[in-house]
Amino acid sequence: MDDNRPLALVTGASSGIGYELARQFAEHGYDLVINAEDARLELAAGRLRETGVAVRAVRADLRVPAEVDRLVAATTGLRLDVAALNAGVGQGGAFVDTDLADDQSVIDLNVTATVRLAKPLLRDMVARDAGHLVFTSSVASTMPGPFQPIYNASKSFVQSFAEALQNELKDTGVSVTSFMPGPTDTDFFRRADMDQDTQIGTMDKDDPAQVARQAFDAVMKGRKKIVTGSLKTKAQGLAGRVLPDSAKAAMHRNQAEPGTGSGGDDA
Repeated sequence: MDDNRPLALVTGASSGIGYELARQFAEHGYDLVINAEDARLELAAGRLRETGVAVRAVRADLRVPAEVDRLVAATTGLRLDVAALNAGVGQGGAFVDTDLADDQSVIDLNVTATVRLAKPLLRDMVARDAGHLVFTSSVASTMPGPFQPIYNASKSFVQSFAEALQNELKDTGVSVTSFMPGPTDTDFFRRADMDQDTQIGTMDKDDPAQVARQAFDAVMKGRKKIVTGSLKTKAQGLAGRVLPDSAKAAMHRNQAEPGTGSGGDDA
């Protein structure tokens, strides 16, 4: 790593929003520590190095506490200017039908790993009185999630967690930003087994590069919260502020219930 360049950590960076967010930092002169659990991480690292910055790839499955600790150890002694906690996973289907192990996997990655990473990273930033902590939340955090209940609840946790930290750190040099994408063209819906049999899985989705650009801009401006993506997604974010939970739950059900999809495969 070059001591003359700022340094950013991005988790879930092998593809999708995480990769595009890492690319934003690289194109703006940040060296990178990137993480993901899949083999595509090295390919992503190679593409990011083409921008001229240094990239350290740490392959680790953050659902496993020991793997979280290994990622933290890889950052020990490094001055992280930004830590973007982006890794996340979903699971579609009725709660009574999904496997408990799959539900727990969502909690382990979206909630537990986020907390386990945020604690040491934030302590270091507070000690230096400088840094940016970034959370990938979701518009799903604003609504009950029938047929995706654990995922939506996990993102509600992330959003509440981020806003609590913003208040705790308001008198420090550390900023906390949460950005809230809507349905985005990534592997998310395929991995959640929602890509062909649900309306949300087969509908047109936002461009992850657009989401990442807006998120990067929000971080650089020190914004606390932003809905990222298309105008449609931003409108959904606005609607989420005024609609009652019952209406939002009904809307989510119409999109996420199995059997509502068009049968396409554009996720």
